[in-house]
Amino acid sequence: MSYALITGGSKGIGKEIAIQLAERGYNLLLVARNSYELQMVKEEIQKKYSLEVDYLVADLADPSAVNTMYEWVLAKQIDLRILVNNAGYGLVGEFEKYSFDETQKMMQVNMNALVESCYRFYPMLSGKGQAYVLNIASSTAYQAIPLMSVYAASKVFVLNFSRGLFHEWKDKGISVTSVSPGATTTNFNERANLPAKASKAAEKITMTPAIVAKMAVDGMFAKKQEVITGFINKLGAFLAWLAPKSISEKIAKGIYE
Repeated sequence: MSYALITGGSKGIGKEIAIQLAERGYNLLLVARNSYELQMVKEEIQKKYSLEVDYLVADLADPSAVNTMYEWVLAKQIDLRILVNNAGYGLVGEFEKYSFDETQKMMQVNMNALVESCYRFYPMLSGKGQAYVLNIASSTAYQAIPLMSVYAASKVFVLNFSRGLFHEWKDKGISVTSVSPGATTTNFNERANLPAKASKAAEKITMTPAIVAKMAVDGMFAKKQEVITGFINKLGAFLAWLAPKSISEKIAKGIYE
């Protein structure tokens, strides 16, 4: 039986991606920070599907966490076919408001851990005939976002890294897909300290994690290079490309103030 490894797989989009893959018959390896939530997901999926589900409690803000995750998977000697890099979070507010340590931890989770995971798990994914990598970017990847400057820049990195890797690995039997969700009903807003005005604006275009996850997984198996979830988010990405940067950035700053 084939396995899928999902970071940030205890709730939200990560949990729903796990369910989508379970429906397709994949055994699951889940990684997240909260052991209780991981156990709940494990029991829920095992109750509904006759599959193997195991989890590792780890915080990818710790630079050693990816190595721990790799050794954990390696010891299992399983057929890994899918890597989902879903773990990530944002911080909203003036750049100097947060300590450098807080900012660095976010960069570690959003970028460094994702890249290291791709590097370390490449040998397990290659030579299988067909394997997949699904990297979660964001609708913020299409322009600079004042008051979310580092987060948005980290998602630009994820998007462009994934697009480049798509071409590098497609002839090696590994399809790389980046997914850019917009506002989704998860705990992102609370962890990001999102202002009430921005949260209210997001409510108008919010999608459920289940819908986002299905679009992401369908796009991955279709070997798409990039998936933007929902018409509004596609339109927003197009307008961010079309409009003068100074205008789109001013509008974004007004939302997050």
